[in-house]
Amino acid sequence: MCSIRVLVVEVRGRWWNQSWGRMARRDVWLVSDGRLWQVRGRLGGDGGQEVSHDFSDEVSARAMVDRMMKTSAGTWRDLTGAVRESERRCLG
Repeated sequence: MCSIRVLVVEVRGRWWNQSWGRMARRDVWLVSDGRLWQVRGRLGGDGGQEVSHDFSDEVSARAMVDRMMKTSAGTWRDLTGAVRESERRCLG
């Protein structure tokens, strides 16, 4: 008999620099499976260049989110609430 482990990854944070276009747009996600933390950054919208950083704790991951936002242009908007509401509608 095989056992299957289902890994649930939750978006813990989502930010956008409120800029449009391939050269200006920046997006940042903070995701976790409850054990590991990942920060993903994207330049240029859908299909743009992505980077990701893995962390073992939330404090280090959030420090990376802060560094990414401080080094990118724009006025950052927190979209975390909107993402969670969208997930609730899809699941429930």
